[in-house]
Amino acid sequence: MIRVILVEDQSMVLGALAALLNLEEDIEVLGTAASAGEALERIGEQKPDVVITDIEMPGMDGIGLAEQVRNRFEARVLILTTFARPGYLRRAMAAGAAGYLLKDSPAGELADAVRAVARGQRVIAPGLAQEAWASEDPLTERERQVLRLAREGRSSAEIAGELRLSDGTVRNYLSEAISKLGAKNRIEAARIAKDKGWI
Repeated sequence: MIRVILVEDQSMVLGALAALLNLEEDIEVLGTAASAGEALERIGEQKPDVVITDIEMPGMDGIGLAEQVRNRFEARVLILTTFARPGYLRRAMAAGAAGYLLKDSPAGELADAVRAVARGQRVIAPGLAQEAWASEDPLTERERQVLRLAREGRSSAEIAGELRLSDGTVRNYLSEAISKLGAKNRIEAARIAKDKGWI
């Protein structure tokens, strides 16, 4: 029996996924969680084989959760999301996710993906893998950090304070990111990076 924990902040989707997987004879949904924090508690208590998680949730996202699971538990992570963005796929794989499937995939593919991930295989949504490795992220880690904070509406001075950098250094990182992304300003650069899944 493959033991699964589901992590999804939309309760209707969570219920539907649990019902769908419980129809499978070889898969058991041990529990559900609406946030990464709640999921980490459940994973520690219930020791699942596979954790299925969405990417965007309040607090820690699914990519952060995948990294925590890789570092702390034996479970393997399958990302199930609406985001067919190459940057998200690359970040998820780098964080230790074993699979990346889209929510609009046929229902049978989810159970098959769970089985494959439980066996130690990697599962990636068809077509997305090729696009992900063809679309290189031009940003440095520091540029991504600065753009994430700029996207939240933080000023250069606020970003500098949070990252312990000088105001001029922050402006340089923003300028580099704007230039690399062909954007007109920091807001457009942050939007482009978000749309690509790089931040």
